[in-house]
Amino acid sequence: TEQPRRITDSFPRRRRRGPGRPPGRLKDKKDKDKVQVKVRDPPRAPSQPPPDPALLEMLRRFDLSWEYGPCTGITRLQRWERAQELGLSPPGPIRDALLEHRDNPDVTYRWVWDGMGG
Repeated sequence: TEQPRRITDSFPRRRRRGPGRPPGRLKDKKDKDKVQVKVRDPPRAPSQPPPDPALLEMLRRFDLSWEYGPCTGITRLQRWERAQELGLSPPGPIRDALLEHRDNPDVTYRWVWDGMGG
């Protein structure tokens, strides 16, 4: 009897590397020490007080306003300036706050929704 064809039948088969070891796994414990995970934290001044919650809420509302365009990959000030150039009239107090707190990454970078409500 003939078995039905599978979509995987159209791809060439590859052999696993090494005896009994799935690809992508580290060989032994000493190799694990060489693996480093780079986490990029936004720059922060040594003794920066947290921003005012009302300011953060105002910025969050700006982040969620789709009328000013996407905010991925740019700072809030860049987004504000782009919206201004496009004639979208972004709120002036947002720009003032961004310039006043330009060294604070909690203010400079957009709010990220983490699925937990904040």
